[in-house]
Amino acid sequence: MTIASSGAGSVVGRTRRVSIARWEADMDIFVGYDPVEAVAFHTCVNSIIRNSSVPVTIHPLALNTLPGYSEEHGDGSNEFIYSRFLVPYLMSWTGRALYIDGDMVVTGDIAELFALSDMYKAVQVVKHDYKTTAEKKYLGSKNENYPRKNWSSVILWNCNHFANRGLTPEYVQESTGKHLHRFAWLEDDQIGELPAEWNWLADEYGRNGEAKLLHWTLGLPGFREYETSPMAEEWFAELALTVRCG
Repeated sequence: MTIASSGAGSVVGRTRRVSIARWEADMDIFVGYDPVEAVAFHTCVNSIIRNSSVPVTIHPLALNTLPGYSEEHGDGSNEFIYSRFLVPYLMSWTGRALYIDGDMVVTGDIAELFALSDMYKAVQVVKHDYKTTAEKKYLGSKNENYPRKNWSSVILWNCNHFANRGLTPEYVQESTGKHLHRFAWLEDDQIGELPAEWNWLADEYGRNGEAKLLHWTLGLPGFREYETSPMAEEWFAELALTVRCG
């Protein structure tokens, strides 16, 4: 794919070529990290690498590693509930990148998900339309229903898109969860859709042998009260592979 530039030697032309090359080549994956459940991050990352057919670059989305950002929101159930919206900024607004929560296991080839990238959309998500039956989730956090619930737990970002240019550390710090998690800075037609199997809410929807990404949104099976959640055996199997030596 090529994009016409103002001249082979122009800065604009070179920038566009670099941007397109990065779009086509790189597979940057940001995974939410919370020290309260660090095992979730490592198990998730192992599943990505183990099932991928191509090289990937993993970025732990940990608060202590984010330049220029200080988390001041007080309503989050984990440490990456707001920082996920910094991904375009962290990518210097170039190329594409994937964000996923840490409480997941990827059972498919992540290259297949990146192959769905649409450079004309600002983001692509699984557009869940459900109401939870659980009033609370892990560690006693409130589990409220709201529009576009869980859309932001898997985000295929188009970091080049002009509509994402405003996602700076200052903007994220000053924005509400309602604004960010409902993608209110975007027009509806800028939000693309991914197949449901790429963010399957196992503990809400039940078992699905066709799912390519399993998400335990109420609580990681590693928490005792969720160890019998639907498809929890998939997470425990991946955990065993993650800590195995020899």
